[in-house]
Amino acid sequence: MQRIDQLLALAAQIDSPTAQLDAELLLAFVLDKPRSYLFTWPEKIISASQQAAYLDLLERRKHGEPVAYLLGHQGFWTLDLAVAEHTLIPRADTELLVEAALRLAGRDSDWNVLDLGTGSGALALALASERPRWTVTGVDRIESAVALAQHNQQQLQLAHVKFLQSHWFSALAGQRYDLILSNPPYIADNDPHLTQGDVRFEPLSALVSGPDGLEDIREIIEQAPTYLSGDGWLLLEHGYDQAEAVRDLLR
Repeated sequence: MQRIDQLLALAAQIDSPTAQLDAELLLAFVLDKPRSYLFTWPEKIISASQQAAYLDLLERRKHGEPVAYLLGHQGFWTLDLAVAEHTLIPRADTELLVEAALRLAGRDSDWNVLDLGTGSGALALALASERPRWTVTGVDRIESAVALAQHNQQQLQLAHVKFLQSHWFSALAGQRYDLILSNPPYIADNDPHLTQGDVRFEPLSALVSGPDGLEDIREIIEQAPTYLSGDGWLLLEHGYDQAEAVRDLLR
């Protein structure tokens, strides 16, 4: 059996820019302790079963499996969300959508808001946590994703948000929204990034959108006017090299 500091030193075996943090998160998870415990008691020897569990997780991480899937949760905005392999891992970049949405309306607004392709519910739940007077709906075409988002809602006890199964707007006939936002699939189907890093383990249905990566964005932009109020807003995340193409589609 080894000490905590010896087990953390095994981070050197992980090919990741966040290797040390990855190891700390995995060991803290196994010990059911905060990360600070690891530095307070570096000389502590852990049990054989805990060491075996940690080494198993470390091996899976060495083969590229995302830390979020190994832990079963991921931080987003101010929330801790359950994640699963059938949904995209929430990322800090997507918090820009939350920031933009909050800038558009004051705290006392009572907007009706729609999150398309909600996945784990990250965007919908982040907005609901910040704007208690908003009515927020999140939709996803994948039934298991809707169930995961509902689980996160129940854990966070946010009553003014609901989740439905819908392929984009298919189940929303007659509805109007002050804000529609989405982090849709926007990667081209032959993009080399699909073979790198964490995305290798994430569902292609949440990543890939046709030969140019714009099929879903195109569909959302075409349909959104039918569901937006007269002065409503549409906010989209898109790829690093798609700004001009998305501007053209919006025009």
